[in-house]
Amino acid sequence: MDLPALIPLVIVALYLISSIKILAEYERGVVFRLGRVLATPKGPGVVLVFAPIDRMVRMSLRVEAMEVPAQDVVTRDNVTVKVNAVIYFRIVDPIKAVIEVANYLYATSQLAQTTLRSVLGETELDELLSQREKLNIRLQSVLDQHTGPWGMKVTMVEVKQVDLPEQMIRAIARQAEAERERRAKIIHAEGEAAAAANLEKAAEMMARQPVAIQLRYLQTLVEIGSEKNTTVVFPLPVDILSSVTKLLDKYSKET
Repeated sequence: MDLPALIPLVIVALYLISSIKILAEYERGVVFRLGRVLATPKGPGVVLVFAPIDRMVRMSLRVEAMEVPAQDVVTRDNVTVKVNAVIYFRIVDPIKAVIEVANYLYATSQLAQTTLRSVLGETELDELLSQREKLNIRLQSVLDQHTGPWGMKVTMVEVKQVDLPEQMIRAIARQAEAERERRAKIIHAEGEAAAAANLEKAAEMMARQPVAIQLRYLQTLVEIGSEKNTTVVFPLPVDILSSVTKLLDKYSKET
């Protein structure tokens, strides 16, 4: 076969080779044939795209993470905070992700920023700091509802950081300190009440057995002596003092 006859065969072979596309396991190809999208995405594996009749757009089905820039949020109790978050999402319908939105990444980013401001603006500061998991679920639900028509699924939303003003940080610190002092006073009062109740029971028991008081006096002396003190304090029974007081009163009346 002469050279002029081989040229068309070489052109056809090169065209067929250039029409072979290989898609990875996580990729799908949305093919437009003469401007109309095919009903089923191609891939994974080897697919044929006959240009210029066909045009293929590769779409990844893996989970993607998108960081939402810090947003100035005014909470319901009029506190300005800076909040940033991260969104995890994946494409579940490649055809919708191509034909329903021009740039799904940019659209998702803008929607996430506005949703973060609107949802967190309806909450109070205490709820934002203490109920983070509840807010994450709510943000995920709102974003998933709006991105569903784009063929996307928001799997998780996490609020990463909440930056408070310096004055608010000091106010929260004072509030926490006051709360700890309140709890300490309550615990101290409960301890005093429990000690008083136990002392009352002990007094009732000693009142029924007067010898127990003398044994308690002797035990106290043993405890004082075991510490090697140079000064010994001997507890004097209160009834002896009352008896001496009565005798002095009686003597003073007689004189």
